[in-house]
Amino acid sequence: MIRIVSAPRLEHLESDAAEARECVRQVTAGANEAFGRHVRELYVTTDRAERAEATTDAVGAILKRAMQELAAAQQELLLKDIEIRRLREELESEPTAGEALTVLLHYGEPHAIYASREDAHADVAVHGRPADHVWGPRGERSARECEWSCEAFIYDAASNGFRRVFMPSPEPVGGAA
Repeated sequence: MIRIVSAPRLEHLESDAAEARECVRQVTAGANEAFGRHVRELYVTTDRAERAEATTDAVGAILKRAMQELAAAQQELLLKDIEIRRLREELESEPTAGEALTVLLHYGEPHAIYASREDAHADVAVHGRPADHVWGPRGERSARECEWSCEAFIYDAASNGFRRVFMPSPEPVGGAA
């Protein structure tokens, strides 16, 4: 089929094509503008997400350290609670006959009371006596002549009190024998 196109029809088609090209240009410009906004929003959102992830990691590390410190503190608290219970039981228990205590004397004056001689010696190490100090007998010297000395006491049920394990020999009064 042959179609004859007239000049007005051709002008009309060219006008429609120009309008269509203008419409395509406007739609393309709007699409490009929308795509630009979308890309900027994507960058902003990605940046926010990366910062949030970094913050989450930092908070996670802080939380992990805090949990470790909490666990250590709870362990220490548990150990102290056990020690407190043991000390309360020891305090509330009645002394038994023959139970020994050690009194640490500093130039003859009582300094502290300990459950064992080793505890007394360890405390003296804190006050400047070397830890490897050899403890010898006081001999004939009085307790006042010794910087540090230990005396052992045992519980005497008959008197409801403590007495020395080794009683000093009585000194004659006024030279009498």
